[in-house]
Amino acid sequence: MTTDTFACDVHESRLVARLAALRATAGRFPLSLLELGMRVAVGATFFKSGMNKFQSFDTAIELFREEYRLPLLPPEIAAYMGTAVELSAPVLLVFGLFARLGAAALLAMTLTIEFLVYPGNWPEHLMWASILAYVVTRGAGKLSIDRLIAFNLFGRG
Repeated sequence: MTTDTFACDVHESRLVARLAALRATAGRFPLSLLELGMRVAVGATFFKSGMNKFQSFDTAIELFREEYRLPLLPPEIAAYMGTAVELSAPVLLVFGLFARLGAAALLAMTLTIEFLVYPGNWPEHLMWASILAYVVTRGAGKLSIDRLIAFNLFGRG
C-alpha cells in the first residue's frame, strides 16, 4: 500500500463519516413539522381555489359548465359540491381534525381532477395525492387536534 492509497482511504473514510453525521443530524428533524408543512401546503392550495369559486360563484358555475365538464353532474351541483369540499376539507386537514376524512375528500377530488379534467397536470396531482395518501394512511401526526383527542380519550396518541 502506497502513501497515496493510504491518504485516499483516509479521505474517503472522513467523507463517509461526515455524510453519516449529516444523515444522523437530518434524521433528528421533527417529522411532525414535515407533516404539518405538507398539510398546510396542500390545504392552502385547495382552500385558495375554493375561495376563488366562492367569491365569484357565477364564474365557478361557468367553469364547471365549459371547462371542467364533469360527467353525470349538472354544473350547478358540481360547483356547489366542489366549492364546499375545497372550503371545508382543507380546514380539517390543516388543523388535523378528522384529518383522514378531509384528506380522503381532497384525494378523491385530486383523482377526479387528474382523470377527468386536467390529465396533463399529473406531476402536481401526484404530489398532492402522495401527501393526501400519507395523511389517509398515517394520520395527521403529532401536531394535530386528532392526536390531542386520541391522547385524551385513550391515553395515547
